[in-house]
Amino acid sequence: MADLKTIDTLFPLLLEEWQQSWSDATNSPGELKCSVEAAWGAGYPGPEEIIKAMDDAGVETILATDLLAWSYRRQSRFAKDMTETIAEMTTKYPGRVFGLADYDPFKIRESLDKLEKDVKERNYKGVYIHIYGYDIPLDHRKMYPLYAKCEEMGLPVSMQTGHVLEAMPSEHARPIYIDRIANDFRELTLIGTHTGYPWVDEMISCTTKWPNVYLNFSAWLPKYFHPSLKTFMTSRLASDKVLFGSNGLSWKRYIEQMSAMGLRDDSLEKILYGNAKRIFKL
Repeated sequence: MADLKTIDTLFPLLLEEWQQSWSDATNSPGELKCSVEAAWGAGYPGPEEIIKAMDDAGVETILATDLLAWSYRRQSRFAKDMTETIAEMTTKYPGRVFGLADYDPFKIRESLDKLEKDVKERNYKGVYIHIYGYDIPLDHRKMYPLYAKCEEMGLPVSMQTGHVLEAMPSEHARPIYIDRIANDFRELTLIGTHTGYPWVDEMISCTTKWPNVYLNFSAWLPKYFHPSLKTFMTSRLASDKVLFGSNGLSWKRYIEQMSAMGLRDDSLEKILYGNAKRIFKL
C-alpha cells in the first residue's frame, strides 16, 4: 500500500510560528490546553519541511485551514492568521497546498468579502468552520449568509463537529444541526469533520440521508474509531461519502491503519484520494 495516493482535506498549517501562537492561547488563564498539541509537536520550521514530510508520507496535496478559532472566554482570535502564508505556498508549490477560508459570523460582510478574495486571488478551495467560541449553533441565522454564498460559488464547507478539546462548550457543533442546513441548501456540499464524536451516529445519519453531506474522520486515527464508524466504513455507501483529513496527526500512521482496516482497494482509494479530488475540484 506504499504507493497509495493521498489528499489531506484538513491540515492546520503546523509551522512553528502558528503552533507557538496556538500554544500561547491554550496556555492563557482560563483556557484549557488541547491534548492534541502533544501529537503536533513543536511544528515545522518552514514550508519546505512540510513539503518534504508530505513527500515522505506519499501525500500529494493538503488543504490548509486558515483556522479562525475564537476564544469563548477571551473573545479574541486563538492563533495567528496564516492567510498570506497559505497563499504563498499555493503559488510556490503548485498542486500541493490549497487553503480553506475562515468565517466570522459576527463580521458577516467583512468575512464574505474576504472569502471572495481568498477564492479569486488566493485559489482557496473551500471553507472551514470552528463554531464553538462564538457560542452559536452551526444552523444559526448568522451562518446562513456563508452557506448561501458558498452554494452560489460552488465551494464545499467543512465544519468541525462533535466535542471540542479547548475550553468551549461542544453542544453547538452537534452533527444533527447539519440536517437543517442540508435541507435548506441542497446544492451546497457540507463536510462534518472529526467524526462528530461523541455524536457519531448523528454524523453517520446525516451522511447517509443527504446526498450533499460527507463525513471526514480528521483528528481520529482509525484504531480509535467509534464502533459505529468502523461498521459504516465497511459499507459500500461510505466509499463515496467519506474523506480523509489528518488535523495534523501522523500521515504515515493514518495510511498504515487505513490500509489495515480490510477495505476494498477501490474504497480505500476513494477515501484517501478520489473523493477529495472530486469534491474540491483539485
